[in-house]
Amino acid sequence: MRVIAGEWRGRKLLAPKNDATRPTADRTRETLFSMLASRVGSFEGLHVADLFAGSGALGIEALSRGAEHCLFGEQDRDALDALKKNLATLEANARADVRAGSVLALGPAKRSYDLLLFDAPYTTGAGSVALDKLNRLGWIGADSLASIETSEKEVVDVAGFEIDAERKVGKAKLTLLRPL
Repeated sequence: MRVIAGEWRGRKLLAPKNDATRPTADRTRETLFSMLASRVGSFEGLHVADLFAGSGALGIEALSRGAEHCLFGEQDRDALDALKKNLATLEANARADVRAGSVLALGPAKRSYDLLLFDAPYTTGAGSVALDKLNRLGWIGADSLASIETSEKEVVDVAGFEIDAERKVGKAKLTLLRPL
């Protein structure tokens, strides 16, 4: 895995040692960030949440493109180790907040996030469940944009959100949602 664009373009990222997490393929990440860029324009100054973060590739990509800050949520120990090493290697710790534990255990937000990236395990529906919960806890603002990666056949339907776009990339599906 490599960072696709921005300040750290081409830099390698470590993947977790176990197979408990599924890193987002470079092609899928490239498609996602193209979709996001066409909607948000610049990533400069954005506050991002990378939830079910794994190695942190999605949040790191946003930071590389100019996001001001990223909160990473992950519970797998091997994934957390890879995430922390990736942030240290890129000297990105000052712009990152790593939360070890279940995304579903996160409490009320101190502020809403501009961009929320959910890459939950496929076929669990956990991304949709987490988005619904975090919406009720103040993580979502009127202009927030959320992305949920699922398997290509999963249906994403979250109360209070409308689908802005969907794209299939290989066996993955990317769904962008906006609050109603």
